[in-house]
Amino acid sequence: MTESEFLNVSDALFERIQSALDAAGAEVESLLQGNVLELEFDDGSKVIVNRHVPNSEMWLAGKSGGFHFRQDASGNWLDTRDGGEFFARLATMISQQSGQAFCF
Repeated sequence: MTESEFLNVSDALFERIQSALDAAGAEVESLLQGNVLELEFDDGSKVIVNRHVPNSEMWLAGKSGGFHFRQDASGNWLDTRDGGEFFARLATMISQQSGQAFCF
């Protein structure tokens, strides 16, 4: 994937996250600045979604730890360590930190 393609795909990923939060009425403040989407919860905790352009990876960080995801040939974002899916992992992190069920 070229850098330009990665930027387009990751922009769509950021938009999907923000749209899902809006649609769910989640009590989460989101702020996108450059390569970083910061999700802040009522208790002050955060989940950080970061696109890492040099490796064409998406990174997640929150209370439960840090994770790196790479897109496979089918377009799925999978954890580079355990094969977990990006949106499932992010939904779990959002649910845990917000105290409310959340899914994509």
